[in-house]
Amino acid sequence: MVKHLSGVHATILCVRVAELASAILIVAILTSMAVDYAPRRVVSLQPSATVILRDLGKLDRLAGCTKYCLDVCPEVSGKEITIVADSWTAQSEQILSAKPDLVIAAVPYQEKAVAEIMKSGARFLGLAPKSLDDIYVDITVIAGIMNAAEKGVELVGKMQEEIVRMRSQTKQLSRPRVFCEEWGKPLIASQAWVAELIEAAGGEFVGVPGKQVSVEEVISAAPDVLIAAWCGAGDRVPLEKIMRTRDWLDTPAVKNGRVYCIRDEYLNTPAPTLIQGLHALAAAIHPECFPQADGLRCISPTP
Repeated sequence: MVKHLSGVHATILCVRVAELASAILIVAILTSMAVDYAPRRVVSLQPSATVILRDLGKLDRLAGCTKYCLDVCPEVSGKEITIVADSWTAQSEQILSAKPDLVIAAVPYQEKAVAEIMKSGARFLGLAPKSLDDIYVDITVIAGIMNAAEKGVELVGKMQEEIVRMRSQTKQLSRPRVFCEEWGKPLIASQAWVAELIEAAGGEFVGVPGKQVSVEEVISAAPDVLIAAWCGAGDRVPLEKIMRTRDWLDTPAVKNGRVYCIRDEYLNTPAPTLIQGLHALAAAIHPECFPQADGLRCISPTP
């Protein structure tokens, strides 16, 4: 073909063919080398991000995290990492001291904290999940960034399979009314993903997920099961005290001894740990069908 072209055109064509060949060779070399462009030093301002990194097998990339991450992810203890403030109280100096190339944060945010994160100059991934689908997306996004896309798909698949399995087990059971709270003062109902888990575990969520609710509104709803999972409280919610101070002693849940505390991280950490929360919910909602689960504590019997 080249012989029918002018000398200049033939030369250009040969150069372009050579460039294309070089590009193909470079791609082949990079592919064979499996170059990893994932961040090397990640600062996590939220326990959920730390848990996701752990489950992706990427804790070796963690350069900094919050003290709350240590509670949820004990595998971090003993590692040489920088302890920093969380997404609500982030401080640029602390973040910079960890020399990150990626910062991951999640709601709740405070405007000042976001400004501090941006001031650090590191790439910033901000998460704001509301539903289980949002959590699945967050897991796959972090997995993609960390060059662990296949593992991310695997984690999401396992979560979905377990939730589907639970739904099939509770499909024919009764549907007790369940009020679950993530905070006590003010009284705030748990997030939408918790409502989805309660539905999968065979219950009917009472109230509007993530919204403040009054003590009187809960009394009027007459829940069959009451569950407290306060942010940052672990399993230390004073069930007996709050039932008395709120005048909830005449609710069906209290009368029948169906008041529970579930460990904070099992319901409030939007990560694969939610599956442990799912099993705790099932044991609270249908104790006749599911065994006592890790992280679940029932109210003490009334003398």
